[in-house]
Amino acid sequence: MNEFFSSGWGKALLILAIVFLGVQTAAGLENLRYIGAGITPSNVVSVSGYGEAFGEPDLATFSFSIVSDKLTVANAQADATAKINAVTNYLTDAGIDKKDIQTSDYSVQPQYDYVQQACAGGYCPGGKQVLRGYEVRQSTTVKVRDTTKAGDLLTGVGTKGATEVSGLSFTFDDPYKLQNDSRAKAIADAKKKAQELAKELGVSLVRVVSFSENGNTPGPMYYAKGLSMSAAESSAPAAPDISVGQNKVTSNVSVTYEIR
Repeated sequence: MNEFFSSGWGKALLILAIVFLGVQTAAGLENLRYIGAGITPSNVVSVSGYGEAFGEPDLATFSFSIVSDKLTVANAQADATAKINAVTNYLTDAGIDKKDIQTSDYSVQPQYDYVQQACAGGYCPGGKQVLRGYEVRQSTTVKVRDTTKAGDLLTGVGTKGATEVSGLSFTFDDPYKLQNDSRAKAIADAKKKAQELAKELGVSLVRVVSFSENGNTPGPMYYAKGLSMSAAESSAPAAPDISVGQNKVTSNVSVTYEIR
């Protein structure tokens, strides 16, 4: 037997046996890590946490429309183009980046007048639609990253040809920052409560076995529904007093801990 193990074949078989036993041992130890891993803990405590965060909006958005009525489509488009270019140039000169000026709608619609035909011999043939011309409408959305300029820009676009201004709102360039802050505070609140409860019960916290959150994301703060620009208003503009204010975001969490 000793002669066999001292031979080349014997040494090779001995090495294979040692490797096999090592692999089996490692596999057995690995399986031990998962024994009971899927079993739901029977001893748990659940706590709730609350957090809130405040922040001043750093982004204002509004929309404006250019409307042109002319006899032909070409004339209406040319007039609308001249007006939108004037407004765009005004905005870029005021420091608005071109990437923050976006066309949201463009339409060309025929416009009709209803004309009542004259009655003859006691018979009234009714009215008919007569083409009056064409309306070109172009709507644009603007992002204002310096919120202190919002009031002046609302007035300025009207003086450059905007027919309607609407949808002024204040929000965040990163809408989730406040939400993350409020969640962190809520989790810290829940953890503190769990530690105090464990101390009072004379137990130890082992691990988190479940977590849920009920929070709200910061939505836009709307300033006004809309402004209509007339020739009289655009000739003597007065910038509106705009208040940015603060947004509040809250988070409610529920955390369940295994105890022992």
